[in-house]
Amino acid sequence: MPQVVRSRKGALHGPSPVPPLPHRFRSLADRESVEVLHRAARVLVASLPALTDRLVEALYAQEPAYRAAIDSDRAEVWQEVHHSLRHNVGSLIQPREFRESAHRTSRWIGEIRAEQGVPLDAVLHAFRMGGAMVWQDLVDETARRDPDDIRLLVHVAADVWNFVDEHCGVVADAYRQAERRLSWRRENRQRLMVAALLDGTARIADLAEAAEMLGLPEQGRYAVLAVAEGRRSGAGPADAGVVRHGPGSAARPPVVLPAAHPGAAALWHPGPDAEFAILPLTGPPGELSELAAALDVPAGTRAGIGSAVEGLAALGDARRLAETALRACPATGGTVLLDEHLPDALVVSSPSLAGALADRVLGPLERLDPADRDVIVETLTAWLDADGSAQRAGARLYCHRNTVLNRLRRFEQLTGRCLTRPRDAVEISLALAARRLLGT
Repeated sequence: MPQVVRSRKGALHGPSPVPPLPHRFRSLADRESVEVLHRAARVLVASLPALTDRLVEALYAQEPAYRAAIDSDRAEVWQEVHHSLRHNVGSLIQPREFRESAHRTSRWIGEIRAEQGVPLDAVLHAFRMGGAMVWQDLVDETARRDPDDIRLLVHVAADVWNFVDEHCGVVADAYRQAERRLSWRRENRQRLMVAALLDGTARIADLAEAAEMLGLPEQGRYAVLAVAEGRRSGAGPADAGVVRHGPGSAARPPVVLPAAHPGAAALWHPGPDAEFAILPLTGPPGELSELAAALDVPAGTRAGIGSAVEGLAALGDARRLAETALRACPATGGTVLLDEHLPDALVVSSPSLAGALADRVLGPLERLDPADRDVIVETLTAWLDADGSAQRAGARLYCHRNTVLNRLRRFEQLTGRCLTRPRDAVEISLALAARRLLGT
């Protein structure tokens, strides 16, 4: 309900710290019509409890969004309505005394209704219902006292409804501000909760709340995807950059998850060196392989998918596994599913030991001319990738199989390793992985 009626003569003007909405109707109020309004309003003030009862009943019957609040605590809603009516009807008589308090009441109602989740349309409807009921009571009281005064009361109708609109504007503004604050708090709490889950610092007692807040099953299966920019040639893992997608960012396009996969509803979280996505898993054991194959990764972007874990409590482990997979990605970009690159994961998990192994196995090649050394390493890598077939390795390198065999024998002579000895083959494979992934 509005709280002031402005006369063209200025008889009712009080301080106006909050500018009113533009009047949609021209005021016809004069001293005589204002006096009629005051007489009727004084009667309403004297019967506010009954007016409050009727308005609460009308809200219950006509506005479904208020029924739950009234059923939950009718006394609280009654007090709220009574408080609003007392200030607003009082404003019709004493605008200077009631204007600010009426505005504060309307702002307060807008804020608490936003916090309670009552739709804004319902709140505005309630205010207009109150305005209509007060106006009808003013008309009825004037008609009862002196029917001829109705023509004078009509002169203030435009003012009354303009002020109803004014208070609706106050309520709407307060509601939207409260809604923005609540949204920010909710989003911030979600970010903090996701960060705690990925860090492994979330308390067991908070997991049920986290599951409800994030819409995830507490005991579901999950994996984590880590995404970062490719490293510059020769750069180490510490030089990996985060893929930024904010306004004005010059970063590469983001990784796109396949829409048909449950993981498409991933929760993303930015970290200092990578961005992480929590992937809910609901499919068969090969689900992660399918996801990795369908992942749309832009050129120059690295993506690592860790192994599946059970439950929200294990997301910290899942993040660390995803980071390991990310470190196993080629420096120039690509996707690595940890379960399919476990030897590489072993290498990047212990860079110092992997570097020592590479020095021990490949160190003798450092005495060669760089071009000569690179040819031997390239041939050795192609031969291992071809499962020990000199024929297929030669086809890949555009040379004869005998050339491949000659280069492999030269490697064995330089390093003292035997490619047919299983232990040596394992160490050579890991050493080559360390050279490729760590730049050793």
